[in-house]
Amino acid sequence: MIDTRGFRQTVGQFATGVTVIATEIEGTVHALTANSFTSLSLDPPLVLFCVGKVTRTGQLIHVGARFCVSILHDGQRDLSTYFGGSWKPDEPPPPFAFVNWHQSPRLDGSAAALSCLVEAIYEGGDHWIVNIEMQGSATSALGGSIAAQVGSVIANASQQE
Repeated sequence: MIDTRGFRQTVGQFATGVTVIATEIEGTVHALTANSFTSLSLDPPLVLFCVGKVTRTGQLIHVGARFCVSILHDGQRDLSTYFGGSWKPDEPPPPFAFVNWHQSPRLDGSAAALSCLVEAIYEGGDHWIVNIEMQGSATSALGGSIAAQVGSVIANASQQE
């Protein structure tokens, strides 16, 4: 039997990008931090992300057809913690705003963003694997993206000395 804690520690050695994935359902924006995000295909332009089945967003992915993937930059580390559910409840949340972009909520000021439509949803153990087709993309001059490794957010390697 595989030790889940050891498995998580092992795969956590691989640095991944940090995103906030958001959808709007009945006027309410639902967002989560995700580092299980990757490009899948150039033709058609597909990306995928994984979300836990028992999370609020994991339960809503079958309802929301449009998502925006906002790729965070170094100045948005606090937003990674906040949308990841690890923010201390006695602290005020970091400032942020979502703007309507291609009919989906984009995190204002992100390093880059992808507007996407759900293409397919697959089971993957205790997670959903969500394939989404890109409808639009944008980049910003605000700096490079950040990465997560072993549960910590780290600066983009190109920004480190």
